[in-house]
Amino acid sequence: MSATKGGLVIFTANSNPSSRELGRRIAERLGVELGKVQVYQEANRETRVQIEESVRGKDVFIIQTVSKDVNTTIMELLIMVYACRTSCARNIIGVIPYFPYSKQCKMRKRGSIVSKLLASMMCKAGLTHLITMDLHQKEIQGFFNIPVDNLRASPFLLQYIQEEIPDYRNAVIVAKSPASAKRAQSFAERLRLGIAVIHGEAQDAESDLVDGRHSPPTVKNIGAIHPSLEIPLLIPKEKPPITVVGDVGGRIAIIVDDIIDDVDSFLAAAETLKERCYKSYNYLNVFLLTIVIKKNSKVT
Repeated sequence: MSATKGGLVIFTANSNPSSRELGRRIAERLGVELGKVQVYQEANRETRVQIEESVRGKDVFIIQTVSKDVNTTIMELLIMVYACRTSCARNIIGVIPYFPYSKQCKMRKRGSIVSKLLASMMCKAGLTHLITMDLHQKEIQGFFNIPVDNLRASPFLLQYIQEEIPDYRNAVIVAKSPASAKRAQSFAERLRLGIAVIHGEAQDAESDLVDGRHSPPTVKNIGAIHPSLEIPLLIPKEKPPITVVGDVGGRIAIIVDDIIDDVDSFLAAAETLKERCYKSYNYLNVFLLTIVIKKNSKVT
């Protein structure tokens, strides 16, 4: 398909059928055709991109959704951006609904902040603007030295709750962990509903025990620093038994989160809510609401 409206060109990659479908719908809404580009993998699995029309002096939009093979998705995007840059495009705007590696935005012991690395790679490849949705942490915008539009899906989700959930006024917004309480509170305030938090679950990967902040060290090591210096032992944390903070009895529980990459924690949260309710001899409906469902989720 050939493609353009004035100085506008829209390209999509091939890593995911949803990317092409999204690109097709956007182009249809704008009254243009998708740009002509070949994106394929060689026999040795190297990604090759060939732009098949002039983009000189034009604004190029590259639409890329994340597939199960996230690393191939990233390489396709970077090579397409660089190909447009070397073809003298005026602006290169990446449209990435889900920003990959967004959960790795904090230092974990001797790990790395991968989302910052990815942001640097995108900027170095030639991206001049990024459009994404519901970043896992809004501070990720600071990793870029280009403009970032972090769009929100919450208005549509709030509308869905109000229109599709019968008797939503009898609902309660549930955070499956204290880490997601802020997001749940935002939904609860907009819907004028109560909030509940599940506390005491298994150690969460985003807790401060694994991000390098547990200093001084948990093992007492005196001689390593100075024979006369004693480092106090850090008292280990101990989470209480799983409990639900808030009233969920006889209500519709709406579990809110931004990403599902493993459904086990959500199933455990639903079971905890049901168990808590059954002990109180009440009835509970559990409704799961999420913004992004990754393709490698174990959803059946």
